[in-house]
Amino acid sequence: MIGITVIVHACALYILLRFTEHPHFHLKGKLYKFHKMMLIIISVLGVFLATVIEIWLWAITLYFLDISDLPTFESALYFSTSTFTTVGYGDLVLSEDWRLLGSFESANGLLLFGWSTAFIFEITARLYKTETL
Repeated sequence: MIGITVIVHACALYILLRFTEHPHFHLKGKLYKFHKMMLIIISVLGVFLATVIEIWLWAITLYFLDISDLPTFESALYFSTSTFTTVGYGDLVLSEDWRLLGSFESANGLLLFGWSTAFIFEITARLYKTETL
């Protein structure tokens, strides 16, 4: 799952990077002052969508592993969301047999959130590199 989520994330970031660099999407005229803001918003929402997809992939995996601690898909999705985001409420806890899997998901989420933060920072820096304050 870690490999799959890294591939999903890499593909999403590549698409978003190409989207923000494509000259067709650079607006002219009255909308020019808003185009950079719109590209950043699209980038952030794109990264968020990729993260949601990755959380759902983990949830599907956990559900189909038939872990007794996660009897429904909703519980698997809830556990996956709180674990991937490293919130870890602790109201759903995996048994000793499965708890290492939860730790791997958490580490996976932590790394991908860091990558996302760096990506959004880079997009913002590229869009505003020619402007002076």
